[in-house]
Amino acid sequence: MILPIFIYGLPVLRQKALPVQENHPGLNQLILNMFETMYNASGVGLAAPQIGKALRLFVVDGKPMDESEEEGGEEMMDFKKVFINPEILNETGEEWAFEEGCLSIPGIREEVYRKETLTIRYQDETWATHTETFSGIKARIIQHEYDHIEGILFTDHLSVLKKQILRARMLRLSKGEVNASYPIRISGK
Repeated sequence: MILPIFIYGLPVLRQKALPVQENHPGLNQLILNMFETMYNASGVGLAAPQIGKALRLFVVDGKPMDESEEEGGEEMMDFKKVFINPEILNETGEEWAFEEGCLSIPGIREEVYRKETLTIRYQDETWATHTETFSGIKARIIQHEYDHIEGILFTDHLSVLKKQILRARMLRLSKGEVNASYPIRISGK
């Protein structure tokens, strides 16, 4: 089932999400719905707060960003994962810029600087625990989605000047002036 994506201005996007319990009702269906919602919106990641659930859960599928055909590109075909109760253990490397967007902030894209490598511990959909290290675009997708479960948006990483420049556009989003090609939920509706 395709769920509406919550748009900037809704309080759940600013809440620190709560841990998911292993017996959470309907968790497997929620995960399937999150993937379907993400694909419908042409995203590569979706966190539970973006569908109104303050849970420490996100899904990713980097296939649309596969650069393996390009020389030195990154293989993304095997990067479809579920992250339950993730914890970033370490972030290392040089900070590098990449233009990010967000399904909860449609129409706005800006360069964000993030560390190039991270180590994360999480449970998958079978509740198996993993500790893995990711770099490059994979790390960036995880960092972006992890921010969502911490109540942080990519725009929070921008300079004060950039935030001032975007202020009017962000205010319009929070008032429901949104143009999105996927189902959304806006403040007050």
